Amino acid sequence: MTQQKKLENQLHLVLIPFMTPGHLLPMVDMATLLARQNLMKVTIVTTPLNAVRVRATIDREIRSGSSNLHIQLFQFPNAEAGLPEGCESFDALPSTDLRFNFMKAVLMLQKPLEQVFEKLNPTPTCVMYDPYVPSAASAAKKFRVPGITFDGTNCFKMLCNHNLQSSKVYKDVSDSEPFFVPGLPHKMSFKRSQLHPFFNVTTKPDEEYRDKVWESEKEAFGVIVNSFEELEPEYLKEYREVTGKKVYCIGPVSLSNMDKAQRGKIESSNEEEQDNDCLKWLDSWPARSVIYVCLGSLNCVPPEQLMELGLGLEATDRPFILVLRGAYKREEMENLLKEDGLEERVKGRGLIIRGWVPQVLILSHKAIGSFLTHCGWNSTLEGISYGVPLITFPMFAEQFYNEKVVVEVLQTGVKVGAESTMNFGEEENYGVKVKREKVKEAIEKVMGEEDEESERIRERARNYAEKAKKAVEKGGSSRLNMSVLIQDMIQQRQVIGFNN
Repeated sequence: MTQQKKLENQLHLVLIPFMTPGHLLPMVDMATLLARQNLMKVTIVTTPLNAVRVRATIDREIRSGSSNLHIQLFQFPNAEAGLPEGCESFDALPSTDLRFNFMKAVLMLQKPLEQVFEKLNPTPTCVMYDPYVPSAASAAKKFRVPGITFDGTNCFKMLCNHNLQSSKVYKDVSDSEPFFVPGLPHKMSFKRSQLHPFFNVTTKPDEEYRDKVWESEKEAFGVIVNSFEELEPEYLKEYREVTGKKVYCIGPVSLSNMDKAQRGKIESSNEEEQDNDCLKWLDSWPARSVIYVCLGSLNCVPPEQLMELGLGLEATDRPFILVLRGAYKREEMENLLKEDGLEERVKGRGLIIRGWVPQVLILSHKAIGSFLTHCGWNSTLEGISYGVPLITFPMFAEQFYNEKVVVEVLQTGVKVGAESTMNFGEEENYGVKVKREKVKEAIEKVMGEEDEESERIRERARNYAEKAKKAVEKGGSSRLNMSVLIQDMIQQRQVIGFNN
């Protein structure tokens, strides 16, 4: 067989993630999982600065034997979209006012992606894309390559969104009026303001972007989900039935990442020292005694609300880690901390960390007793995977959906009391929605030592952690779904017609 013929017959999966850590990291975990099968070439297509975030993980995989894992770069159209240089990821925007520019840039990726497709060798067997990069679906269609979407959330969210789109029930209610989403296995009520932003668009750019995202989802022959069957079996079954789609639950993908200390990290010697100090500090505390608090990479929580959160942690008299990520009003936050004296008062039992932390390492540490989270699905699933009871503080996107999964479906956590969405660009209007008393009360509900319901929450959390581990082990549901996915990708290649 000639070298060219070998290339034509080689399987080649191309992955195109959306440019922000919450979307990029799980798709890279997925890429490493597939590359370890040694059945195909796997190429991650992204921008130079996003590649920096995952380079350590990719290099480690290659050193361990995954020589078929690659990165292909394209240039992000910053200048054309009116973005400053370096803004290649949503979390890198210096102001939320630039989000429309970022969406504009994402919608301009058709030509750059087509140029990448022309260079790829061998021709892709399949393209796995984030629907938030709708140009990826268009490029795949143009090159007659089957496409499949990667949904970094869960079947509960997908079913809710599908039923909302088809029923339009949300259109007849006010922002603050509770209503039930039809067709769910459990009776679930939402307020319109708590729905995914796509159901509350108010501008033409938002509407255009939403429609293209929804269209890109329809183009795919199936969807890969970062969840596992044992977590939400009723929602998986119902979503398959109402959509007729192929659905592959292959999570939790973070359990497959052996590089827990480096996942998503941009190299920094100062951060390395800080990480070691954090883990040594955790070593000094008893099992299940420490509260871990992190509100995600995109949080723009007003400093006043963060202070109230910190004061609630102080009032528990329990050890805690509070992570302040990002640069939103950083100086104002530091001034509040200094004026109040919180950091000095809790010195010894409270650790306030600025910047990135090795979250998976922290959550897997025996000292962690609860996780106060913004309910981004990556963080939520990481907490579930390590059996940590959750305290939910949702703010935007699909986070209120994820809170429902934790509190009402799984019953492995409690609400801290956030009821209203904090929209991008409107943080100034948010103020303090959750008081310190509510923070303390929620923590005690999951960490109380003599409370029967607290123990039931902790027991359920431990049980789901066991199920998560079994799902990704040999013979587990997620491992089996991975094999089915690979076979279906090969079959789709034959259906469309390879190299046409």
